[in-house]
Amino acid sequence: MASIHLPIRQLVEFLLRTGSIDSRFAGFDRANEGARIHRKLQKAAGEGYQAEVFLSAERKACGIAFTLEGRADGIFTDENGTVTIDEIKTTTVPYEEITEELNPCHWAQGMVYAAIFSSQQGLDALAVRLTYYQVDTDQIQRFTRQFSRQQLEQFLQQLLTQYAPWAQRQLDWDTQRSQSLAALHFPFAEYRPGQRALAGEVYRACRAGKSADRKGGTRVFCQAPTGIGKTMSALFPALKAMGEGCGAKLFYLTARNTTQAAAEDAIARLRAAQPGLALRSVTLTAKEKACLHPDAEGHPACLPEVCPFANGYYDRRKDALAALLDGSGSFSRAALADTARQFSVCPFELGLDLSEWCDVVIGDYNYLFDPVVHLKRFFDAAGDWLFLIDEAHNLPDRARAMYSAQFAKSSLTEAKRALGKGKSSLKTALTKADKVFLAARKACAQAAPRTGAEPAGETEPTQVSLLPAETAPDFALPQPLYARDGTVFLQQLPAALPAALRAVHTPLQDWLEQNPDDPAHAQLLELYFSLQDIARAADRYDSHFVTQLTARGSELELHLLCLDPAPFVDASLAAGRSAALFSATLTPPAFYRNVLGCADARAVALPSPFPPENLGLFCLPGISTRYRQREASVPAVADALAALAKGKTGNYLAFFPSYAYLQQVYEAFAARWPDISTLVQQRSLDDAGRAEFLAQFVPRPAKTLLGFAVMGGIFGEGVDLVGDRLIGCAIVGVGLPQVNPRQEMLRRYYEEQSGCGFDYAYRYPGMNKVLQAAGRVVRTPQDKGVVLLLDDRFAQPDTARLFPPHWQHIQYLPGTAALETALAAFWDT
Repeated sequence: MASIHLPIRQLVEFLLRTGSIDSRFAGFDRANEGARIHRKLQKAAGEGYQAEVFLSAERKACGIAFTLEGRADGIFTDENGTVTIDEIKTTTVPYEEITEELNPCHWAQGMVYAAIFSSQQGLDALAVRLTYYQVDTDQIQRFTRQFSRQQLEQFLQQLLTQYAPWAQRQLDWDTQRSQSLAALHFPFAEYRPGQRALAGEVYRACRAGKSADRKGGTRVFCQAPTGIGKTMSALFPALKAMGEGCGAKLFYLTARNTTQAAAEDAIARLRAAQPGLALRSVTLTAKEKACLHPDAEGHPACLPEVCPFANGYYDRRKDALAALLDGSGSFSRAALADTARQFSVCPFELGLDLSEWCDVVIGDYNYLFDPVVHLKRFFDAAGDWLFLIDEAHNLPDRARAMYSAQFAKSSLTEAKRALGKGKSSLKTALTKADKVFLAARKACAQAAPRTGAEPAGETEPTQVSLLPAETAPDFALPQPLYARDGTVFLQQLPAALPAALRAVHTPLQDWLEQNPDDPAHAQLLELYFSLQDIARAADRYDSHFVTQLTARGSELELHLLCLDPAPFVDASLAAGRSAALFSATLTPPAFYRNVLGCADARAVALPSPFPPENLGLFCLPGISTRYRQREASVPAVADALAALAKGKTGNYLAFFPSYAYLQQVYEAFAARWPDISTLVQQRSLDDAGRAEFLAQFVPRPAKTLLGFAVMGGIFGEGVDLVGDRLIGCAIVGVGLPQVNPRQEMLRRYYEEQSGCGFDYAYRYPGMNKVLQAAGRVVRTPQDKGVVLLLDDRFAQPDTARLFPPHWQHIQYLPGTAALETALAAFWDT
């Protein structure tokens, strides 16, 4: 008999939940206190009250064996000797509006627990009690109903009978998918060099999974050069492992939309190669991009009275899901939007609900790693998940940002100003918090006086404090790690600052709930989110963090900076069975393993699949692009770019370490060689601007085009200009991050940890940007192109040791004339 595992809460909510999506403010912080309130009530119940009782049972319905699991909040025997299942719920519904019929799901959940417990204990009758805790007033309302074992069992069977068609749908699909994946063939006639090796590494990791010595799952790092076909080489073996029962679901996680599209294309190719392939994939898109009914400012307005796709969502979602599950199995953003319009449901929520029925989930890193927006339905507990982490070189910086938080003192003054005249508990709390921040700003300014600072207001808007400066109390800063020019770095968290902000939580929450239509609501909601971010970071704060305080005029900025995300990334990856992290640039592997919490992971580096003679690799070590020499280097860099562009008619890109340096060289180049067409990357390009820029790089160009771009930016990676759409690039400088106090904190931390501070903070991230930019040139076995390195440090051993093996033929040239000769020889072969 077919069997299926089914959490009790999932069973109940899927069948019985009705109503609308309603994202109006309802006290998120209090919702997070649900577990604490549960423990409080359970403890208050006294002896004889069993809390958090795990229950599991087997039941059959419609020819399906169900394994039901869940955890009852409490089980006790009342004064009449009746065994009672206690279901505890926290709510913001006004006390007088709490009734027995508040939510049918609550009764249903308690009744299923009661059915299981009565059967296991041989009890003829049980009671189910709903305990509602009103979080605003701390009032408790209880309702109790009596049931016979027969009534409870009959109710459970009715639920299972209702769910059976959905269960059968999933069981049929699982069988079909397993058979289909077992027969899956590589969609190309042959593997590219290196593809089979990469596929083998991923397959073995997925098969191995968790074990006694790998409790966090098996992990592998794969460096595979551009053009090897990494996406297919990772997806194909992972799917084969799933077909053999090793993995229940695959999560393909990326840093950019372009790599999400690559995963979709790879799955489409698998379907084309094997018509009838049973594989469901969904691409999760950010709510802002998926929304079909934004407000006047372009933001999602998830309120039933405003959005027709939110209104009644839970009444219609099963019909929408059924329509999708009976369809093609490929659920892109466009497919979800079409179905959402057809059934008047929210496409974002539909994608999340659909993900539970899909085999492959494609999305951003944050769906796994971000502590706020990660997919709780999957990752709050470990599962049999396979993780494919694309472009993993981006993950260290992304992870640091996810676990860091910042707050500005001006948020407090602006919030009070937005409240207008009159007294309130919120204004009082804001005033007290501002008082603490004012004292901290004074202490910061005294510890790190600015040298040659302009008067406040000349460079930034003046911000008015809520209190006169003389009323601010002394603020004792912990011993600073760094103190200069208004910025202080501290190892110890100054606890008074997050404590002052925590004191604003409750009155701010009350105000938001009581004033939903106030013009200041949106602004104060943003303040609330900022407070939440700081509170979460403060709770995580340990030796992996530092605190940054920056005093600027009347402003004080508080940053809780995660320097080392390793333990947090490790915990996220441990939610799955295995993880393959891959990129064209994971050099050196020890750096990425340490920073990403995978010190014991296997790491492999695969050779380039392309003939080395297809890449002309040249360096002019007579040029220094160090910050102090940049202005002097401009003519030499411009000459070198001209030599590159004149070597052969075609499209070229030049990558620079900063916009300012780019602009200097561009102006000099355009003045001296106006006959060469140029294109300059503008700041803050959106998707349309990016596409317009790339569209200029046409195949078989009649004249040369030289594009100027920033290294590590949107054109430095994830760009696939195959063939003669790009035949060369120049890389100006070694890509080192800008030297600043924050980067120096990173250097200091890793110097203490491993003695490799400069490498971890500067050299390795810089070389990563260089290799990514260089990887834009040769993308297929037929491509031929040039990479020009402009900096003397490329000739130094500490940098050259990071070159990939297929760069061994690099030519170091004495100047532009030698470059022109070498380019002519390369293009003539």
